[in-house]
Amino acid sequence: MDSGRIEHPTAAQQHVTAGPYSPVLMITPGPIAVISGQAALDLEGNLIGETITDQTHKTIENCRAQLAHAGCDLDDVFKVNVFLADLNEWSQFNEVYKRYFTSPMPVRTAIGCALRRSYKVELEMWAAIPQTTLVQGRSQHLE
Repeated sequence: MDSGRIEHPTAAQQHVTAGPYSPVLMITPGPIAVISGQAALDLEGNLIGETITDQTHKTIENCRAQLAHAGCDLDDVFKVNVFLADLNEWSQFNEVYKRYFTSPMPVRTAIGCALRRSYKVELEMWAAIPQTTLVQGRSQHLE
């Protein structure tokens, strides 16, 4: 699903070493969904995966599930905040991350920091709620 509200300015450029993200996006004003930081946890609170690769997959799937509650999916995401326990695992994280997103890639900030338990990654996402979701949601509330 594409919200139709996210646009990558055609003249925007960035350095050649940039990862899988956009340097700038233009968002048409409207409702947004913001999800709290997600980690590689199942619904019982158990950590899933020991490697950055496994934890990144599970964390993104958890983000996808939360976005769905707001009628969004990963194509509607325009901003991602990444928290990594070990910045040396940046390239492995990016290899997984780029499989989940299409162009235009969300803008992104990454921070190396201490995380709870044995978390290797935590993600926060911002998404533009698609116009079709808003219409469907309003009609459901009226029923």
